[in-house]
Amino acid sequence: MADETRIAGIEVRSIDYVPLNERHGKLWHLGPLWFMSNAQIATLAVGLISISEGGSVFWSVIAIVLGVLVGTLFMAFHSAQGPQLGLPQMIQSRPQFGYVGALLVWLFAYLQYAGFNVFNTILAADAIERPVHGSATLWIVVVTAVAFVIALIGYDIIHRAERILTYIMLVVFGILTIALFLIPYPAGTFAVGTFHATPFLGQFGVVAGYQISWAIYVSDYSRYLPRDVTVRKTFLWTYWGSAFGGAWMMIMGCVLAAWAGKNFSGTGIAEIQSAGDHIFHGYGNVVLLAATLGLVSVTALNMYGGSLTLISAIDSFIKIVPRTSMRVITVGVTAALSLVGALLATSDFLANFNDFLLLILYLFIPWTAVNLVDYYFVRRGHYAVAEIFHPHGMYGRWGWRGITAYLIGFVAMVPFFSVGTLFTGFVAKAMGGADISFFIGLPVAGVLYLLFARSLDIEAESKVALAERKELEAAAAQHMLP
Repeated sequence: MADETRIAGIEVRSIDYVPLNERHGKLWHLGPLWFMSNAQIATLAVGLISISEGGSVFWSVIAIVLGVLVGTLFMAFHSAQGPQLGLPQMIQSRPQFGYVGALLVWLFAYLQYAGFNVFNTILAADAIERPVHGSATLWIVVVTAVAFVIALIGYDIIHRAERILTYIMLVVFGILTIALFLIPYPAGTFAVGTFHATPFLGQFGVVAGYQISWAIYVSDYSRYLPRDVTVRKTFLWTYWGSAFGGAWMMIMGCVLAAWAGKNFSGTGIAEIQSAGDHIFHGYGNVVLLAATLGLVSVTALNMYGGSLTLISAIDSFIKIVPRTSMRVITVGVTAALSLVGALLATSDFLANFNDFLLLILYLFIPWTAVNLVDYYFVRRGHYAVAEIFHPHGMYGRWGWRGITAYLIGFVAMVPFFSVGTLFTGFVAKAMGGADISFFIGLPVAGVLYLLFARSLDIEAESKVALAERKELEAAAAQHMLP
């Protein structure tokens, strides 16, 4: 039956349920997938904010490690939902936000995919242009085209590519890490220095936000796994893969920025090339070529996830039946938007990337709280999956509980926002620019949703879920969700 879901090797399934007879893959594959998703040079930029605001390397690294350890918790808990529900991540928002109400978070998710892809393709073009030459425009088009093909073929080739790239990255960037011990640093670079709350919390927030931003992807890449894999092991493979890859690249970015000082290029590409050449002349180019492959792979992830989000949004208005043509169209639209954005982007976009990361954090903190509280504390993983696809099903068109908890959680964060020169809330201003909104939005949205959900009839929902299970498997096997 699994072969029926593919045409010429192209994945057909999109937002629909993956039946048990099509489940495949090994749990450990999540490790290299999430390691490689983070172990690419776009992640370097995340480790720069504290250094750029006058923080020391020592306290910057502490903030990075803490931000990774905390932020990765949430995306890893989302990952564990995939095998249990057999659904991509964002469609799982319907039980909390409603069949139509979930459009609220899908819009933000799609903006995230687009924003990251603009940054990734520009960065990839810059990286490959140095060793290979050619125009940036040409390489932006090439990177987008290759990523489009990978995203279109789908789930299995993405997993396979990330495993291969993991081995390449461990060797190539492992040698580059050794090079970091060979370059001369300004005096006092690694001294403990004075603790400053503003750059420390700013670095923590950007790192945690970057890790949480993966939360909208994770079930997309675990939903084909067998249902009997445990939540604990799914969590651990995702958590440590992502945490290790993210922390490695962010710390490398922090150290390179400290080494370069005022001459830092802003993207880290020039510094990577120069540091690599300390191994031998030309090794910097080898690193940049490997880095380009990593950026192509993560661009493909964004196109794949963007396609699923776009299909979810369309399905809110027009019923979608899984078809290869739908995947071709939505992956193509997502790729085209990324391409146009990259070609039109100015240097200001690159300069404001950290602000973009903070905005992503603000938008998804209350969502991740609502979704995880619903899954682990309210419904405890028991969902009537077929009802998620019914426009007038038991989850409703507008989930007032999720929407209200989200909006109140977001509003509660506003006074604590500190986004560079864009906006500083009055509490953040009183704290010298320190941003602790992360610690406000999570508990407010989560606790409110938990209180609102007390009026749900979970027992009745569970009975519906149990009654529909056999019909769900049969309908999914025929690509006909009821």
